[in-house]
Amino acid sequence: MKIQTGGEGEVRIFTDGACRGNPGIGGWGVLIICESSQTELLGAEPATTNNRMELKAAIEGLEAVGLNQPVAIYTDSQYVRNGITDWMTNWKRNGWRTASRKAVKNQDLWEALDNARQARSVSWHWVRGHSGHPENERADALANRAIDDYLKDGERN
Repeated sequence: MKIQTGGEGEVRIFTDGACRGNPGIGGWGVLIICESSQTELLGAEPATTNNRMELKAAIEGLEAVGLNQPVAIYTDSQYVRNGITDWMTNWKRNGWRTASRKAVKNQDLWEALDNARQARSVSWHWVRGHSGHPENERADALANRAIDDYLKDGERN
């Protein structure tokens, strides 16, 4: 889903992932703020991990906005922030291997995130999770709502 961001200001994207069991049923949530508008996105998967949901939220947030505006992504996941800002360059240079020569976990999502950020001007910010940060709390609530909705839909089927 592409959203119209309009204007020339920075788009702020707040992302979070959640999992009930790890692995287990997971959800991701995204709050996109551009000028005076807000858009919420969410989704769930049946058998996943928290880290995969954190990555999925960042991917979905980036893919939802156009290419013409600067984007600031806020995540409470050090895994996502450090992976994209510090580790990815070496992973790619080493054929998607870590410094200890092990395969990078979640390579499919790391590649999707790398592709989503390529044509955009993106800054990455870490916020402490569950610390009362309003937008991060909203993204967390969306991720958990996605899990709840998934579970309710499963009960009806």
